[in-house]
Amino acid sequence: MQVIVVEPKKKPMVQDIGSDLDSMQKIVGGPIEAVYPFDAPVALIANEEGKLLNLPLNRALRDDEGNVYDIISGTFFLCAAPPDSEHFESLTDQQAKTYMERFAMPEMFLNVGGSLFVLPYL
Repeated sequence: MQVIVVEPKKKPMVQDIGSDLDSMQKIVGGPIEAVYPFDAPVALIANEEGKLLNLPLNRALRDDEGNVYDIISGTFFLCAAPPDSEHFESLTDQQAKTYMERFAMPEMFLNVGGSLFVLPYL
């Protein structure tokens, strides 16, 4: 299936992976967790233990007003998650374009005096 893989401090890339659990776990480096932070039927698949394992911070998730509400740790990927299916699927070309743009800029995170700053990682 065609997915977008997003690694910390790197630009995202389109990649073909198997749709089996083992293939998905290899991408994220462990047990998977699916989250659905978008209005579109797209899943973000990350390492379920990413924060516990102190994997490198990767990208911030923001609400509709641009406020950070979570940070994904470790490598993750994006795939289609049709509501009428129990399986993940390939992203459409339009979905791939949308999420390549959304996660195009790697980010770094600074905690200064208890305030979190998210900066582009150039």
